[in-house]
Amino acid sequence: MEAIRIDLISVIPGFFDSPLETGLLGIARRKQLAEIHVHNLHDYGLGRYKQVDDSPYGGGAGMVLRPEPLFSCIELLKAEREYDAVIFLSPDGGMFEQSMANRLSRMKNLIILCGHYKAVDERIRQTLVTMEISIGNFVVSGGEIPALLLMDALVRVIPGVLGDSESALTDSFQTGLLDSVYYTRPAEFRGMRVPEVLLTGHHQKIEQWRHHNAVERTKERRPSMIDQVEIESIKKT
Repeated sequence: MEAIRIDLISVIPGFFDSPLETGLLGIARRKQLAEIHVHNLHDYGLGRYKQVDDSPYGGGAGMVLRPEPLFSCIELLKAEREYDAVIFLSPDGGMFEQSMANRLSRMKNLIILCGHYKAVDERIRQTLVTMEISIGNFVVSGGEIPALLLMDALVRVIPGVLGDSESALTDSFQTGLLDSVYYTRPAEFRGMRVPEVLLTGHHQKIEQWRHHNAVERTKERRPSMIDQVEIESIKKT
């Protein structure tokens, strides 16, 4: 299987040193299922001090990433290979969901632009970026943490990364539902007992119980995930 290639662009590339060597990202790289390259935007900066940002036109607080360094970096990468997407991690991007992680995991080459400071020059978004992604309705100091979240969600569904290939397919959100609850030994702990059906070894009944539990948990905790048509179809089964 050909490895997915991800090119990360950041003003603080050292941020990725440890995460890319550990956990699933480290496993994916060692198994040669993911090829991840980190590019220091300052290498494409302007002048003696490798400047990558400037104050915004019109005034206001904060700094803005200049277009020249990012155009130089991304155009150089695109001259070497074709990319399926140039992703910009932004609070006002489309909300990141499991279906998006599944779709991205099947792509071959991705560029992920980690924003920093107040904003990026709008001409970068208009010209270079093909997909904008948000991980939630909040703001963090830069796109590095969102990039790690995105990559972790992406690589874990690539066949061969997880030791148990079925595990990723039964995660929350893969079926449009939250996952069911789980128990392990002992069967009774401080007066709390595991549901009897899970101790029967009857696989069909166990799957039915888990599905019902997943539906109920989703209705309670993420009601927006279930539309009325799906609820009615589940009730009939």
